[in-house]
Amino acid sequence: MPTDYFARDERTNLERMRAGDLYIADDPEIAERQQRAVRLAARYQAAYAEDAAAAGPVLAELLGAVGEEAHVRPPLYVDYGSNITIGARTFVNFNLTALDVAAITIGEDCQIGPNVQLLTPTHPLEPQPRRDKLEAARPITLGDNVWLGGGVIVCPGVTIGDNSVIGAGAVVTRDVPANVVAVGNPARPIRTL
Repeated sequence: MPTDYFARDERTNLERMRAGDLYIADDPEIAERQQRAVRLAARYQAAYAEDAAAAGPVLAELLGAVGEEAHVRPPLYVDYGSNITIGARTFVNFNLTALDVAAITIGEDCQIGPNVQLLTPTHPLEPQPRRDKLEAARPITLGDNVWLGGGVIVCPGVTIGDNSVIGAGAVVTRDVPANVVAVGNPARPIRTL
């Protein structure tokens, strides 16, 4: 008999997800929100191909907030979009994958290289809960003036401090303080700025 993980929890899976608790993503509300994001991301890419400036309202509809003069090159891949905020004057290059089950906050004046992944979802280490499709998420925060080189992966729950630079291909598994250069897998500060 399958385990009822939520026997005493009357919240919906969407409510559990928003609270950062374990949930199962088979909720119709969750599926509807994910499909909305797919549609808007496709509309954004198509609109951008015709006129990058005119595509801005579609991006604003997709994301939680977009600061003035922020620029996002498609394609852009998101779970929901609505849990992402991008600060003013930030530039995002091609192929950002931002799995925004939890909040993703990108500060002002950031530079995001191509093929960057911002990954908030987590899964249980124990085999059976993972087999039963439980998941959760932890937020990601990038301070102001952060530069993520191409191919950087930022893991769940990570905060990167203002002005820090993450070298291309780094895997950021822990918080990075402000004003450093961090590289490697796992990423480690190697220089103070």
